[in-house]
Amino acid sequence: MNLAVYADVTYDSRRWAALPLRADDIVISAPVKSGTSWLQTICTLLLFQDRELPARLGALSPWLESNDSPVEDVVSALEAQEHRRVIKSHTPIDGIPVVPGMTVVAGVRHPLDAAVSWYHHLRNIDFPALMTRLGLPPSYDPSPTGSAHDYLTSWIAENDPSAPEQSTLTSQLRMIRTVWERRDDPGVVLVHYADLSDDLEREMRRIAERLGVEVPQSRWPALVEAASFKRMAERADELVPSQPLKSSQAFFRGGRSGDGTGLLSDDELARYHDRARAELPTELYTWLHRP
Repeated sequence: MNLAVYADVTYDSRRWAALPLRADDIVISAPVKSGTSWLQTICTLLLFQDRELPARLGALSPWLESNDSPVEDVVSALEAQEHRRVIKSHTPIDGIPVVPGMTVVAGVRHPLDAAVSWYHHLRNIDFPALMTRLGLPPSYDPSPTGSAHDYLTSWIAENDPSAPEQSTLTSQLRMIRTVWERRDDPGVVLVHYADLSDDLEREMRRIAERLGVEVPQSRWPALVEAASFKRMAERADELVPSQPLKSSQAFFRGGRSGDGTGLLSDDELARYHDRARAELPTELYTWLHRP
């Protein structure tokens, strides 16, 4: 099977070729700032069935595609894991290799909310440190200097040629559309960020069932509490990605829905929806943007 290739300065989907896959692997695949860390936390909590994880989330569930660590080191760490593996990804599902029995838990979020979160995330990344880690000139810094509103309108118009490929509106809609087309595959679990926010326990139980994980009833309250956004924010130092950040606490900024819509005028919002309707099937467009 020929896989699509996705790459920018920070990550490369071709790194998947270095990892021997296992039939029970779980891959968390989501656009940036669309619940990736939340789904990683949920799945690792379900597997270990303890509110306290045995290691940092980045060690338990590494980002294989990230260029900030040699791929050999990441593969070696994953190969050494004797428990069921949870692997982080920001690659669309058509760029991820699969083996029978493997599960892709795919997260999606209202793109405008994801874009606002990405704006704040970019401003929180220590880019000189990240570029040094990547072996690149430390002067590269794509963090926005203007307001969130200015960033969002530019993001909708896609007039920033320096934007990382994985964060553009086109790439977000393509990733969502690609997984939607495979939502009925038995190895794909599609999760909407809004559903996690609305009823976390219901979604965790659904994910556990799809993963074939049995959780004693007595453990559910502690696991749901540990996966709550409030509790994750309190444990930010344990759960943030391996990227160098200015503030771990700022990574879990708020997790709100509706931030993007609230920043835009009616005309600006209409321009976004025109783009989304053109890129997405009607059923997906309605599902993705529901209240």
